[in-house]
Amino acid sequence: MIRSQRGATPRIDAPNLAALFRIAAERFGPLPAFATRLGRERYHPTAYASLYTRGLAVATALIDAEFAPGAHAALLADNRVEWMIADVGILVAGGADVPRGTDVTDGDIRHILAHSGATFVFVETPALLARVLALRAAFPLARRFVVLAPESATLPDGVESFAALIARGEALRAAGDRRAEARAAGIRPADTATLIYTSGTTGVPKGVRLTHANLVSQVRNLPIPLETTDRVLSILPVWHSYERTFELLCLSQGVCTYYTNVRTIAEDLRAVCPTYMASAPRVWENLHQRILNGVRTAHPVRRGLFHAAWFCARHFQASVFFLRGRTLATARRSPFLSAFLGVGHAARLVLIAAPYVMLNAVVLEKLRLVVGGCFRGTISGGGALPRDVDEFFNYIGIPVLEGYGLTETSPVLAVRTWENFVIGTVGPAFPETEIRITDLATGAVLYPDPTDPDLGRGRRGEIEARGPQVMDGYYREPEQTALVLRHGWFRTGDIGRMTFNDCLQFLGRCKETIVLLSGENVEPGPIEARLQESPSIQTAMVVGQDAHRIGALLVPAYDYLRTQPDFAGLDDAAILGHPGLAHHLGAEAKRLVNREAGFNAFELISGVRVLPKALEIGDELTSTFKLRRHVITAKYPGLIAAATGSRHD
Repeated sequence: MIRSQRGATPRIDAPNLAALFRIAAERFGPLPAFATRLGRERYHPTAYASLYTRGLAVATALIDAEFAPGAHAALLADNRVEWMIADVGILVAGGADVPRGTDVTDGDIRHILAHSGATFVFVETPALLARVLALRAAFPLARRFVVLAPESATLPDGVESFAALIARGEALRAAGDRRAEARAAGIRPADTATLIYTSGTTGVPKGVRLTHANLVSQVRNLPIPLETTDRVLSILPVWHSYERTFELLCLSQGVCTYYTNVRTIAEDLRAVCPTYMASAPRVWENLHQRILNGVRTAHPVRRGLFHAAWFCARHFQASVFFLRGRTLATARRSPFLSAFLGVGHAARLVLIAAPYVMLNAVVLEKLRLVVGGCFRGTISGGGALPRDVDEFFNYIGIPVLEGYGLTETSPVLAVRTWENFVIGTVGPAFPETEIRITDLATGAVLYPDPTDPDLGRGRRGEIEARGPQVMDGYYREPEQTALVLRHGWFRTGDIGRMTFNDCLQFLGRCKETIVLLSGENVEPGPIEARLQESPSIQTAMVVGQDAHRIGALLVPAYDYLRTQPDFAGLDDAAILGHPGLAHHLGAEAKRLVNREAGFNAFELISGVRVLPKALEIGDELTSTFKLRRHVITAKYPGLIAAATGSRHD
């Protein structure tokens, strides 16, 4: 069946992912589904038809190697078209993938492969294969290993190249083997499609069991209208639930996805001229800082033009948002006050329209070229987007929608749409999704509250959700499942509230809440976001659990600091050892986090300490740049004690 949406390419509505792949190949056969970067402005396309036929070959080879329905296959690789082909093969064969990136730690390899019971293991490179084979005793159920990337080395027994696997499947199909189609026909919506292990921000990874129905519901409801002429740039890890769901959406509408990475994204933005991309907040934070750093070092005339353009854009767009009813509303406003403010905003629009139009054409249009010049929008997910970054890009004309969800919810629970575009929120609840807010202490429902004329809008509490995207549970973890799933409602562990715009506002993590010895609860997220507004600070982590006051661990922004007189010409090590660094960063913390900025006395930073190295993905950071707080806390107890003035034994 085909589901249409607002004039976009009709979206495929399939009972399972195997059917989605098949229908996409039938509808968009010769069109490019993915493009692999070969070099500067050179990309190799893979057509929809080729993606599916090679996936069928993989499925056939797997079935021939006794890959049973419902079996699990580990898929340890980063973004590449071979990942998608392998995934198609695993799913068509009636199995479930167990994905992870190449930055997976040895500990996670042992735990994930053993816990999932994976019988087949796909790895990206011979180097990763060597690591996996060295740990093989920990997961004895794994019988076969496949290397995705082209390589020339002789492979050990029990290991097959991906090309050889496909060739074997193609030979079987040429001889009339159609077991893959028969296997796909037997897939039920409730069958497991993927086991995604949580990224370990709070401890041992748990296997999130997502079904075909879970993921298909996301494709059915994701409110982004795409056309076959759209170009999507992929930078987030494909094994992460958000990027994967977005790629499934693209496949359902005949869109081509171009793979890029952090090193080449600036070049690929110019070459591909994408119309959409899925993104994480860190992408926009870094781009925001690069733009501001460029302004600081620009000629005074250009610097003045930028500030004038930003002043006009900020005030013009803020008034437009207000008059359209898109200003964040956390409390009810009287009609008289709304009318009074509306007159003021209308007057401001009249006064500022002419200079805004001129500066928009002269200055802001050039800024928009940093994302290629054809950009229609992005959805930022995987973390909270800082308010100043959110406003900056949306006001200068680079639309950044923000969504909210978790791996356990496939992942989207709420997302801004063009019709409900309220900066500072993550938009309304997703179609087919119920959201409620419950009291953190008692569990009582605060929103929706039928006894309250406002239904409980504006009340702060834990976000809970119910809908077709919510997981059945954690794999082989009934006790952990019972902690988060009750009567179909999933407890997110996140704090939020429903605004008077009927949009969800994300306020922080329950589990991240820092409890001081005084009993005060501190939400680190807003403070960290504020600290990272400083051009001198690349990363901040607020600390202070069971301490008298909070402190901050900071990673300096070395490139920016080198532009300052005190640190000019110094390399990273010299800046790190500079006696004035801690004083400079401490002053920045006091400048940004203070009572005048709206912070409480117990939220002020008492001390800062500089981390000796940048935080790394796979170690202190997840693949979507979230802080793995327990890892950082275990690594730097002395620095934490020094920052908070606590005793460290």
